[in-house]
Amino acid sequence: MTTTGLVNQVIKGLKIVIRNGLIVLNDGFICIPAKKDLLVFESFNGNDINDNPAAIYRQLIHDRPELKTTAYFGVKPRRYHELHAKYPDIKLVKRFSFKWVWLMAHAGFWVFNSRLPNWWHKNKGTTYIQTWHGTPLKHLGVDIEHVAIPGTKTADYYQQFTREAARWDYLIAPNDYSKQIFRSAFQFHNRFLDIGYPRNDVLYHQDQPAVIRQLKQRLVGDPDATVITYAPTWRDDDAIKTGQYHFELPFKLQRFFEQVDDQTILVLRPHYLVKDHIDIRGFEDRVKIIADEDIAHLYLISDLMITDYSSVMFDFANLNRPMLFYAYDLEHYRDQLRGFYFDYQAEIPGPLATTEAAFDEYLNQFATQGTFTGYRAQLAGFNQKYCEWEDGSASEKVVKIILGGIQK
Repeated sequence: MTTTGLVNQVIKGLKIVIRNGLIVLNDGFICIPAKKDLLVFESFNGNDINDNPAAIYRQLIHDRPELKTTAYFGVKPRRYHELHAKYPDIKLVKRFSFKWVWLMAHAGFWVFNSRLPNWWHKNKGTTYIQTWHGTPLKHLGVDIEHVAIPGTKTADYYQQFTREAARWDYLIAPNDYSKQIFRSAFQFHNRFLDIGYPRNDVLYHQDQPAVIRQLKQRLVGDPDATVITYAPTWRDDDAIKTGQYHFELPFKLQRFFEQVDDQTILVLRPHYLVKDHIDIRGFEDRVKIIADEDIAHLYLISDLMITDYSSVMFDFANLNRPMLFYAYDLEHYRDQLRGFYFDYQAEIPGPLATTEAAFDEYLNQFATQGTFTGYRAQLAGFNQKYCEWEDGSASEKVVKIILGGIQK
């Protein structure tokens, strides 16, 4: 065995020892009654403070400011200092620290948008609100025929998913389509909250010209720019192996800017795992990589959304603005990765490009017309089906449940 291999084995062994120690601590702590007004929030396993948990947190503190002292966000240790500087008024705790273990074991509420490891046990007095993080287009959970994640067996993935879902007391659903899929894919049998996504409340409250100009100035440096956002889905085969990833834009930036006017700025919203692997050399003044900003703010500044199979289409539809679908690997993605829940080509609310030539043509059409003629009715129908429960009040409804639980 090489020196590097030996070091990796030692590190792996230490992690197992530490994990087992934390499990023992937690299993002892959860025997103590939970404290109803103690809350722990997490977004994407502590990677940021955003999405549905952040929207619920902000509504909670707006309604009950005194809970600011007992509401915590769990964050990854490597993100702690950055997020503390960015959100100085929010109480943060490092995941898997002693304090985090103590808080998790005694919290009256967990509000998360991703799964926890099965080996992390819950106090019987803790209410677990799972917000999830997107309307499913691609197969997920036990509906995935073959899990293409390095180091993960499909059967183990199924078991991990269903065991975790069994612990959720509440699961938010943005529409009836999602609710039926969640029920099947997660094998979820507890209480659904048919309320829409809290993160989308802002799309109903801040879709105003003055707000949008301010956001454009802050995010892209020009309040009058035409903003086109490219937000592709995460592809499982972007993972080379555990901890290593790659990403390449499926279009040439030079050709992209030849199709649009000089006031157009391209915003790239990649998965956070690949945000540092994108080459925009020569176009730094017109391309902005924004991976950590609240995505709702990107929706608000976007005059056109370009995506492929990402569930951003469902959230962005709340704004009734044009979308372009660039599915350059449609056949491979449909047949080899997760598959689709619906007829993608029939239901998407905008033109579909599968080649760079077609992509250029649609870009040029948008640049000259500001929209895609012939897709207004399709977008309206899409909005009615997939945004049916969205009305800007989802956060308030979750907070009402939390406050009701605290007051019992």
